[in-house]
Amino acid sequence: MSPIFLSAGFLAWVLFALSAVAAEPHAVAAVAPENIEDSQAIDGELPQYKPGEKLDGDLLGELIEHYTWSQDTLLDIARADQLGLPELLAANPGVDAWLPGKAERLVLPTQHILPDAPRNGIVINLAEMRLYYFSKEGWVESYPIGTGRDAFTTPIGTTKVIRKKANPVWIPTEGARKDNPELPAVVPAGPDNPLGDYALYLGWPSYLIHGTSKPWGVGRRVSRGCIRLYPEDIEWLFENVPVGTPVTVVSQPIKLGRNGKGELYIEVHPSLSQVDELEETGVAQPDPLPDKTDEILMAAGDDISRLDWSAVDRALNERSGMPIRITR
Repeated sequence: MSPIFLSAGFLAWVLFALSAVAAEPHAVAAVAPENIEDSQAIDGELPQYKPGEKLDGDLLGELIEHYTWSQDTLLDIARADQLGLPELLAANPGVDAWLPGKAERLVLPTQHILPDAPRNGIVINLAEMRLYYFSKEGWVESYPIGTGRDAFTTPIGTTKVIRKKANPVWIPTEGARKDNPELPAVVPAGPDNPLGDYALYLGWPSYLIHGTSKPWGVGRRVSRGCIRLYPEDIEWLFENVPVGTPVTVVSQPIKLGRNGKGELYIEVHPSLSQVDELEETGVAQPDPLPDKTDEILMAAGDDISRLDWSAVDRALNERSGMPIRITR
């Protein structure tokens, strides 16, 4: 895709619009900022919400091409585009998370195959660290999440939202206080409360969907099993998700689905060890998957003869977390 050069003023407006693309991702022209002063960059913009991302069959959203400013970090870009840092690193291996540099081309992985789960209420896919919300009106939202670190996994299965609370009080569990004896018995609402400003309580005791006082933990495995979201994302969910909403939790590192034209796609996410490597070095070593031939053949159905096995191998080896078309 060739760069398009426009006036500085118009480009600033374009950058403002791009900061909100996570609300309704769409294909955009690549805008390279080589001829624009750094002072013209618009930073710190958070997503502007508009219900429902673009749905094309089983695919939600679209991939977006993005060029960095010299002061950008991948953490800033991830939050502005409703992504977690590891998924941005997986889509752009080798890019420095702290100093990507000016005019570095990135692919924003803002397209997702819907998980294989009931499309009703909240669906959480732990393997991709992402939450989906299927509204009764038929639109779909998607948000990055922080999940449980080693030995603190979130249960797999179904539950529901049993209550909601703004400005929640955190009562650390016995295990949390054992790990950190300095924790008080009760942490009041406020900027130091790890639950953030809003919480959705689940039917599973001690498990919540909540905000955070440390937004850069979103997209990472840092919790004790709860699901944490960016403050702006949990605020939207709190206002729009009613009590009684079903919650389904799955762990699907590989997803298969078709677009509206019937073409088959595969989406393969990094393993837990690869996620750790991406955060440490920006690059993950290969981590072979069990043979998935039967699953792919079953998904292809009558289109087996159209399968592009070289594309399948590439997706399974790269584990970029982005949908890749595997029929031709």
